[in-house]
Amino acid sequence: MTEIELDGQYRALREAAGVLERERGFLDVSGSEAGEYLQGQLTNDVESLAVGGGCYSALLDRKGRMQGDMRVLRAADRFRIDTEPAGADAVRRHLSMYKVGRDVEIADRSGELALLSVIGPAASELALAGPLAPEHAHRDAAPGGIVCLAIATDTGIDLLVARDRAGALSEALVEAGAEAVSEAAAEVVRVEGGRPRFGREMSTATIPQEAGINERAVSFSKGCYIGQETVARLHYRGKPNRRLRGLRLAAPVADGSTVHLDERELGAVGTAVLSPARGPIALAILRREAELGATVEVGDEGVAAEVVELPF
Repeated sequence: MTEIELDGQYRALREAAGVLERERGFLDVSGSEAGEYLQGQLTNDVESLAVGGGCYSALLDRKGRMQGDMRVLRAADRFRIDTEPAGADAVRRHLSMYKVGRDVEIADRSGELALLSVIGPAASELALAGPLAPEHAHRDAAPGGIVCLAIATDTGIDLLVARDRAGALSEALVEAGAEAVSEAAAEVVRVEGGRPRFGREMSTATIPQEAGINERAVSFSKGCYIGQETVARLHYRGKPNRRLRGLRLAAPVADGSTVHLDERELGAVGTAVLSPARGPIALAILRREAELGATVEVGDEGVAAEVVELPF
């Protein structure tokens, strides 16, 4: 993609609306014990969700390390879960394995559903969703006459639709005024907003607090869940050895580039982008020696970068 193309798509995302299809894994969790079951497996308080509400959550191992993250939506007869591709298999396997003996059914809907993200200030208008808040609130909508589920996001509206209708829905949104945009352009918006992504900044070595997602993904008032002891101990008594940071770079770098301070490796870049508004920037989970305001070196060429607070 050329810089001119990226600039145009970025402008649409910031000033009007852009649309793209996302790769996600989809699960339906149903049964009389579904809420109680998920409450004991995931980090957030899903059992208290009202119909039409939702939350962000994570699945941990017993040492508090992330196995995947997800959005959980409460429907009248089920919980709808969508995950990043990097964690989809682990989440599906875990939830299917540990439901034994409970009235819980796990249905993999990944082959049946698709997700379109409409990003920008005109997203709700183009999606015909009306005012929809807070984040994760959801209701039925039918832009272009195509029935889908509209879900509030931090940057606009996500539309959950039957996979065989995704193309038609995208065309209807473009006809209504949205611009078709690339994943690269959407990633610029995400990085500017300082939101980590599983499979990029976050991995199976990450504890939620290191990624700065405790406030969004973790409940400290509900009952026990897998990995709770580590997460609670770190939250109340300790300081994480690593933290999510922003990097304002002197030149573009590649994803995965190592970050050094005085020849000591502090971590690696998760996602690096070239923002039309802010220049080269990146997200990285780094050792706590990378204090705000510090200058670090990135990659083999030693590109200088300032460590900054998020969001950019």
